[in-house]
Amino acid sequence: MYRAGIDLGGTNLKAGIVDEQQKILAEASIPTKAERPALEIIKDMASLVSQLLENLTIVPESLIGIGVGSPGIVDAQAGIVRYSNNINWENIPLVDELKKCFRENYLPKKDISIQCAISNDANCAALGEVKAGAAKDVQNAILLTLGTGVGGGIILDGKVFEGCYAGGAELGHTSLIFGGEPCTCGRRGCVEAYVSATALIRDAKAALKANPDSLMHQLCNGDSENINGKIPFDAAWAGDTAAKKVVDNYIMYLGEAIANYVNIFRPDVVLLSGGICNQKEKLTDPVSAYLADKCFGTDKAWIPPVRCAILGNQAGMIGAANLIE
Repeated sequence: MYRAGIDLGGTNLKAGIVDEQQKILAEASIPTKAERPALEIIKDMASLVSQLLENLTIVPESLIGIGVGSPGIVDAQAGIVRYSNNINWENIPLVDELKKCFRENYLPKKDISIQCAISNDANCAALGEVKAGAAKDVQNAILLTLGTGVGGGIILDGKVFEGCYAGGAELGHTSLIFGGEPCTCGRRGCVEAYVSATALIRDAKAALKANPDSLMHQLCNGDSENINGKIPFDAAWAGDTAAKKVVDNYIMYLGEAIANYVNIFRPDVVLLSGGICNQKEKLTDPVSAYLADKCFGTDKAWIPPVRCAILGNQAGMIGAANLIE
């Protein structure tokens, strides 16, 4: 039997057909065109899944379900996207509409139904890594996506922990420094405001302004607008003092945030994803050392290893497919 996983993004809509061994047999991506009505995007979801099945010569009746990872506030129990700024959706009954669309257009017998389920996209990425990626050897994991913002996913006993209501498990919007840097959510001092790639770049620009002789100046070709998440790490490893301070502060903020999550959930493993994870051991080793020193219980309690996610863009599709049980 097969399941379909859909990763709904503001720019692209990606879908894959996943087999029982968690392998994506076929995948495809099309522009989301988020300015369109939601029903048109949902029709594209159903059509894309149907095309992939046809390409694989798999009859639609062999598909046991379609899972969708959506950005924003997702009510998984009700099957509704409550709000997503990325795609301009509010209170869209995605599960009901997708089931209806696929049944009416692609199932030969209209009395046959198909399972559909949704969750937040970061939750799906975390579930994908547990089922087939960097945490496939465990059942309990926390994932942080370090990108423009900070997403989070919590997997307990092999299943997504949603919270009782929509909007739970938003790890990036827990408080790190009360009254600190402004966050996109409207609060100040959130984890996202300190450990996102955006935050790292902001701090690197400030350090460069205060230290014009920093190696970072050379690496960004004299234009601070060229600074990315890689430059401060490269400069720090080359011995640049200003860059090292930026990186050390970033590791401290990230370590503090993760220590909080470890103290609450004590997972088997902590996963990091996003472009900053291209630093690999330069990132995970100092964070692991920080946790060993700062987590409750230190050497007397379990300190989870910190790993980089490995599935890339496939994590969300595999995770979404595994929403179907």
